[in-house]
Amino acid sequence: MARGPRYKVPLRRRREGKTNYRKRLKLLLSRKPRLVVRITNRRVIAQIVEYAPEGDKVVVGVDSTMLREYGWKGDLNNTPAAYLTGILIAKRALQKGVNEAVLDIGLHTPTRGSRVFAVLRGAVEGGLDVPHSEEVLPDDSRVRGEHIAAYYEMKPEMFGEYEKRGLKPSDLPAHVDEVKEKLMVIS
Repeated sequence: MARGPRYKVPLRRRREGKTNYRKRLKLLLSRKPRLVVRITNRRVIAQIVEYAPEGDKVVVGVDSTMLREYGWKGDLNNTPAAYLTGILIAKRALQKGVNEAVLDIGLHTPTRGSRVFAVLRGAVEGGLDVPHSEEVLPDDSRVRGEHIAAYYEMKPEMFGEYEKRGLKPSDLPAHVDEVKEKLMVIS
């Protein structure tokens, strides 16, 4: 490592590539709660986080495993699950009195129609006020899982896990609509 009176060691989370402090400062200057979205290999995590000098405070936290309580039988990290997770975080945030937020996608690359923006679309449709551009949101067919149902027709052997959970992937769009109706009645 470099030495000398002018060298400054970057902050630990910056060195580890976990936090972009310039982007974080811009989000904090809005003085609104942040809708933090993180996608892992197994699930989708969404949180409403407020800034506090001693450390950020999570007001509401939801992950896609909670969709099982509402009858979700699909995968927990695909686009429909991300969309439904967005609806769930919006409903829970409204219960806690949070009406607006700013999207925080962390170090994810902002790609149009991605799962991160599927969470955003679900949150907006669930009643949360989040500033966004309509062109980044995924379209209806992706949100309903029609692309997964079409892929099932080509390679049905790839979907054994769906069938173990009692869901035929060709029925996924109807299943998404069914779970969405259950989530929308949460007040």
